Amino acid sequence: MADNPFDFETVIGELEELIAQLKSPERRAEARDQGIDAEVEVARLEGELRRVMVQHYSNLSPWEKVQVARFKDRPYALDYIRSIFDEFTELSGDRLAGNDEAVVGGLARLNGEPVVVIAQQKAREIKERQRRNFGMAHAEGFRKALRLAKLAEKFRKPLISFVDTAGAAADLRAEEHGVSEAIARNLQEFALLETPIVSVIIGEGGSGGALGMAVADRVLMLEHSIYSVISPEGCAAILWHDKAKAHDAASALQLTAQNAKRFGLVDEVLPEPLGGAHRNPLEMAETLQSALKRHLGSLRLLTPCDLVNARYARIRCMGVWDERQC
Repeated sequence: MADNPFDFETVIGELEELIAQLKSPERRAEARDQGIDAEVEVARLEGELRRVMVQHYSNLSPWEKVQVARFKDRPYALDYIRSIFDEFTELSGDRLAGNDEAVVGGLARLNGEPVVVIAQQKAREIKERQRRNFGMAHAEGFRKALRLAKLAEKFRKPLISFVDTAGAAADLRAEEHGVSEAIARNLQEFALLETPIVSVIIGEGGSGGALGMAVADRVLMLEHSIYSVISPEGCAAILWHDKAKAHDAASALQLTAQNAKRFGLVDEVLPEPLGGAHRNPLEMAETLQSALKRHLGSLRLLTPCDLVNARYARIRCMGVWDERQC
């Protein structure tokens, strides 16, 4: 795993590299010549690797969770879309101004059933990051998402949303094109959509940029994803005028998936493969696919009126203060 964000990942990386070397035919032959049983040694190293990964990944601090959620090798929305859905056909543009590539979406099939998918898409290479604006949508992106959401409602197809953004675009162009109004309109319109909605926070769920695509009947979070009103760095800059205190801010914000579930902001936390989703993207996609089918199966039993009423009640319960939760 290149560019590891933690010190313990260096140890994990070294163990993984050593295991890979011992599994090669050349190293196996060398070990045999030296009287070493390569199979036994590989088994011992794999046991040690698992022990180290369990020890560290079961006790990540909030700041470490932030780093995992942002890790560049973590699967992005299009990675999941290609693994989970069949016949994905991307649709572009907001029919008003342009096409924001920070947001992708279109028509697809989940287990043979037609659905509409919208997602915030990050990127790994610098040129692609710039093209996608690091997953931070402008007004056009939120309007594209709403256009596709309305399409889902019109044809009575479930809407699935993948959230992964540090926040909405905050540059001059975003303000000139009305990004705040676009987010506010999405909050209103998504709350009233007469079709099932499932939203999944797969990495960062940051501020209004996340909320603009996360109003849903069911909100799911991956185990090492985060959900927060502001980034830890932004919070630290405001409270302490020092971005170096971001790790303290991460703890104060209680932005982990486990806290979001405890506060009733999300409905389910999906377990990630040992060591994070980036270590086994296919396994994570299978877990996510199963959860989507399960939740959509229960939502399909509700009438459009019941869906909207239940969604409204769910939103009204958010932010209820309970000292026992603190």
